[in-house]
Amino acid sequence: MSTKPAAAQLAKSHPHLSPLVVEAAVESILNQITDSLAQGKRVEFRGFGSFASKIRKHRMSRDPRNGDPVKVEAKQVPTFRASKL
Repeated sequence: MSTKPAAAQLAKSHPHLSPLVVEAAVESILNQITDSLAQGKRVEFRGFGSFASKIRKHRMSRDPRNGDPVKVEAKQVPTFRASKL
């Protein structure tokens, strides 16, 4: 995921900040969110929403090309829930 569009927009709205500094800050924030979710923690931004990780159980699915059953392993997926305004 590229942080350049978000960083460029922030740097444009805050001309006193260097685009490189803004990009580093955005990347650092996203890395912290990613690390917290990988550890199973919840991340909340008041007035915006919260990120959490959820474990999906293993299940049986099917291959759409030929209909053969396929086992899908359990996995951890990120979720987002918007806050109520």
